[in-house]
Amino acid sequence: MQKLKLTAAEMVRAARGRIEEVETTDLIASLGNPDLVVVDIRDIRERQRTGAIPGSVHAPRGMVEFWVDPESPYHKEVFAQEGKRYVFHCASGWRSALTVATLQDMGFDAAHLKEGFSTWAEKGGPVESVE
Repeated sequence: MQKLKLTAAEMVRAARGRIEEVETTDLIASLGNPDLVVVDIRDIRERQRTGAIPGSVHAPRGMVEFWVDPESPYHKEVFAQEGKRYVFHCASGWRSALTVATLQDMGFDAAHLKEGFSTWAEKGGPVESVE
């Protein structure tokens, strides 16, 4: 197998060094803020298996850049709201770190949930079932 120039772990580490990371307890405290948009990039099967943050927007990882880009035919209006704070999350914070770094490269301001959904419930975060 060919040696990679950059590993996934190195990419995550570099992304985390240049993006805003939100602690779980801080995001829990921010729930209910009308200017907050929590974006869940996990696969639908993950959401169905473990639940979701109430009110979160589901944006599958493979479509995020296209949904955010207003020039894309796949653009979603939820990402065109002025004055909103967007916090993305995945299960452990790896995919969301890479996602937010890419979005920042595109000029879209966002943060990510540092530990992802993995510690959400144990730290007191509410969870809703996903059908």
